[in-house]
Amino acid sequence: MSVKEPEYLAIGVGTKNLQGQWLEVFFPKTLINPNKELVEKAIKYSQYKGGNISCPVPQEVMKDLEKVLNNAAYLRGVSSPMIMVMVDSTAPPDDVPQAYLKLHLLSHRFKKPNEQNLDGIFSILPTVAWTSIGPKDPNELDQILFNSRLAQDYISIFSIDKFPKLTDYVIPEGIRIADSHRIRLGAYIGEGTTVMHEGFINFNAGTLGPAMIEGRVSAGVVIGANSDLGGGCSTMGTLSGGNDVKISVGEDCLLGANSGLGIPLGNRCIVEAGLYITAGTKVELIKSKDEIKEVKASELAFKDDLLFIRNSLTGTVQCRQNTKSVNLNEDLHSNN
Repeated sequence: MSVKEPEYLAIGVGTKNLQGQWLEVFFPKTLINPNKELVEKAIKYSQYKGGNISCPVPQEVMKDLEKVLNNAAYLRGVSSPMIMVMVDSTAPPDDVPQAYLKLHLLSHRFKKPNEQNLDGIFSILPTVAWTSIGPKDPNELDQILFNSRLAQDYISIFSIDKFPKLTDYVIPEGIRIADSHRIRLGAYIGEGTTVMHEGFINFNAGTLGPAMIEGRVSAGVVIGANSDLGGGCSTMGTLSGGNDVKISVGEDCLLGANSGLGIPLGNRCIVEAGLYITAGTKVELIKSKDEIKEVKASELAFKDDLLFIRNSLTGTVQCRQNTKSVNLNEDLHSNN
């Protein structure tokens, strides 16, 4: 009986701690589903039976890999540990290499946010010290720092976290990022997106096209093309706090500075600066001068052409038809 090919096969190189446990894995784009011949050989010599697997790179595959990379001599001299991973997007990751491949698939735009099963990824990923000499196990830092001081070779520790920054692994085409430390590996950044200094994009979240991001894009949140997230604004995620509704922003939308969003927006919507809307927010829905109805904000989810404001005299949150258009500055996005 023939075995179904894995949805994604990739070969990567990574870092282990002194106990031989994986800390992280880098998968170059050229080695994600590289070619049919190599995939078939990998299935044969890894004894692949389906599902997710992580295994050493078979020698037979390594020979073909040298042809793909066109640098056989360099590859033979590599001392860093290499790994071959096969995953199905519907199955959760089982180990660190599989989790890292799924993050790479997002950032390389093979998969959009919420299209993969990432259940359990937080418990799988180890906490890593991201330093100027590479990823390190935090439990091994004391000796590393001591040795570096003795050699007068000082080390900087940039963060201690489960997720690395995107740009140490993937450089998406056609984007601008002002502060790369604020974008995690696993972010999906659409071509034409500009992320300014206050912008943040978590893993399994991102933009589907040109966008201006000066606020927070939380895990699971998707921003439609030609939308603008103003400085300091926030989108509610699903990782903590009890929220189980995936928030999204449609196309041609504007979240004003320091605003917040806890419902999915349709297209061509505006939330005024400083206004935070949650699912339970009571909203005066103004259909005309004589027709005003009180609704929960959740009842307006996914609806198009809405303008959310707070009445400066009464403090009431109001919603009416949006007649304005949101236009991104072409000079900021057309030459990415």
